Amino acid sequence: MTAKDSFTKQPWIDPDDAPELDASFFRHAEVRVGDHVIRPASGTLTRPGRPPSADPKQQVTLRLDRAVLDAFRATGPGWQSRINAELRKALGL
Repeated sequence: MTAKDSFTKQPWIDPDDAPELDASFFRHAEVRVGDHVIRPASGTLTRPGRPPSADPKQQVTLRLDRAVLDAFRATGPGWQSRINAELRKALGL
């Protein structure tokens, strides 16, 4: 990469610097011989991310006053959850 590539936001990472695969990786990995699965994957390889919520949140578009938005964002990470908590409190939920 050259210095002229100003559109690149993150530095280039050499693929040879990838982390080593340790014993834990292979303990949980799926084992196959051709198309035949000898042992299915276990652990986090089969259950990525959080478990499904009984009451999942819904994505919406909401317009807020700039001052309100700035005040919540200034409180740091988790500001959207704090807006949700304040709305629940205001509604008595």
